Amino acid sequence: MKVGLIEKPGVLRLAEREEPRIVNPDDVKIKVKRAGICGSDLHIFHGTNAFASYPLVWGHEIAGEVVETGNGVANLKPGDHIVTEPIRYCGECYACRSGRRNACHSLRVMGAHFDGGAQEYYVLPERYAFAVPLDLPWSHVVLVEPFTIGAQACYRGQVQEGDVVFIMGAGTIGLTAMVNAKILGATVIISDIFEEKLEYARLLGADFTLNAKKADVVERVKDLTGGYGANVVIDAVCTVSSFEQALDCAGAAGHIVEMSFNTNPSAIPAIKLTAKELTVLGSRHQTNRFPIVIDYLKEGKLPVEGFVTAEYPLHQMAEAFEFADKNASSVRKVLINFDL
Repeated sequence: MKVGLIEKPGVLRLAEREEPRIVNPDDVKIKVKRAGICGSDLHIFHGTNAFASYPLVWGHEIAGEVVETGNGVANLKPGDHIVTEPIRYCGECYACRSGRRNACHSLRVMGAHFDGGAQEYYVLPERYAFAVPLDLPWSHVVLVEPFTIGAQACYRGQVQEGDVVFIMGAGTIGLTAMVNAKILGATVIISDIFEEKLEYARLLGADFTLNAKKADVVERVKDLTGGYGANVVIDAVCTVSSFEQALDCAGAAGHIVEMSFNTNPSAIPAIKLTAKELTVLGSRHQTNRFPIVIDYLKEGKLPVEGFVTAEYPLHQMAEAFEFADKNASSVRKVLINFDL
């Protein structure tokens, strides 16, 4: 079978691998239908992801059709459509026992720590596969995973109806956080430096948009909240300066949700935390968000129409990566379509 292989940083090629087989009783084999290209895939390709090991089959946003199951699989059968959870966890460490498997002490992620799903067939344990209705288009189904990231950010920030949520960054993840916050009944302010992204955010329901190149973001957030500041700030820009600025944008007793893996230190005076008694939280991957987001999709609450910017066949994945790289101001999601 054909796989999308990042051989080493900067080298992406189509390779041949033996088709995987069912080994364990709980294994599920799928025919992959769509694979989304995420920012983390681009980082792995460019060699800027510290967790990646090479050579590596990329891809953690995967949707496919079940073609075979092990004799211990209870809830899936051939013909079912599924999306895959990309994280692997031990189930025994403190984080797992606390219900936060996404922070597992020995966490591994497909497409980073081990081969991902950019291949014609893939085998995974049943517990990492979530069934979706058969009538949903594959290009919509594959968006479930990125929307779980936004759902996790809102969950970590304890977003509630009536909150004012400020989202820094209107890229793919910022938009998924915005959509989830709106579903929860929040008023959303979102910022970016690209007008194209802000225009799309408005189409998706953003209440207020701020161009960070043209406006003093901190002052505008205060103006829009009567001088108080946002109840929840989600940093999807993920730079040192955005993290520091997030604290200035938050109101008293607010929550800061940080999504960055930036290794550079920030200089934040402790008084900024204590004076407003802010809660600063990390948000990584997701935990227990798949069923929630799948329900949103089934109920028509996710604005998936138009969210996919382009689709390419697997043999044109190099062009797909290049397109995603060079069109940062307009790309939301680029897919590999295994039916092309």
